[in-house]
Amino acid sequence: MVIGAADDREAVEKEAALRESGALVRRVYDGASLRDEDVTDSFFVISTPIDAELSARLRALADTHRFLLCCIDQPAFGFVAMAAIAKAGPVRVAISTAGLAPRVGKLLKESLQKAMDATFARFIDVLARKREAAFAEHPGPEGQPARRKAMLDAAEDFRAEVKFEYPQWFDDAER
Repeated sequence: MVIGAADDREAVEKEAALRESGALVRRVYDGASLRDEDVTDSFFVISTPIDAELSARLRALADTHRFLLCCIDQPAFGFVAMAAIAKAGPVRVAISTAGLAPRVGKLLKESLQKAMDATFARFIDVLARKREAAFAEHPGPEGQPARRKAMLDAAEDFRAEVKFEYPQWFDDAER
């Protein structure tokens, strides 16, 4: 279940991600209209409103009815932290700050998403075809060393660079 207004970007994204993974998702757009019985049979509930009263109520229901709970930007209430997911073709990179620094997670996701562009997606597609060809050329368990070498060779010159820049207040405090 996802709880959040129809125009809440976070709720829309979480609902879409759950559906993409094959989940059957129920949506409640107004937390004030939520009835206890709406969530009692849930496996996983994500609530996006920053509403301590609603979140505390959901936590009590989760403790009683044993469902997983994520209260976005309110880690004190939930016990599941959502990962930010950068996607390109079949590749998924999950980033989690355990709910402690969601803005940092979002910035990491956005940077990775930008780097994982259409060229990256095509590269992964070509590697997938090379993998299939290696399996065809070197079948069975005895072909595993040759397949492994072929894939290591194919990705040998791939590089990724990561650089972090910190706020001045942090740099000052670290000195």
